[in-house]
Amino acid sequence: MDTFEAIMSRRSIRKYTSQTISEQDTKELLMAAMNAPSARNDQPWHFIVINDRKVLDEITKFHPYAPMLKEAPLAILVCGDLGIDPAEGYNVVNCSAATQNILLAAHAKGLGAVWLGIYPRQERIAGIKKLFALPDNILPVSLVSIGWPAETKPKEIRYKQDRVRHNKW
Repeated sequence: MDTFEAIMSRRSIRKYTSQTISEQDTKELLMAAMNAPSARNDQPWHFIVINDRKVLDEITKFHPYAPMLKEAPLAILVCGDLGIDPAEGYNVVNCSAATQNILLAAHAKGLGAVWLGIYPRQERIAGIKKLFALPDNILPVSLVSIGWPAETKPKEIRYKQDRVRHNKW
């Protein structure tokens, strides 16, 4: 799939078939994530691959927008390491770039995925930290629910000319 086509046709997919995702596909999604740009090329991210049904279901108890995890065969938790990148804000930006790469790679492979926000919601951060026993220096930023799509969504053109300025406000 052409990069521009992947960007323009990627949609949030929340319904999945029961088909599992191979270890190779999972590794390639993680490779795409780790190829994201990061401030100073610090690459401060860590990832937790989640394919345990009990764990996926547990997340839905404290994340109000995660019901699709009950169908998802896979999720990837994206975390920033405050010990690698202690500067305020960069962990979130770096991990967001990695998250977007996962979404685009999943779409290019024919998988469906949706970005579930963790940061900055304190109740979600606390729930994730407890469930995964994260060390204090690890900040959970996002969670990507992934599966073989059981729904299709049309392309949307979201370009808005009134949001574009040239050279000044």
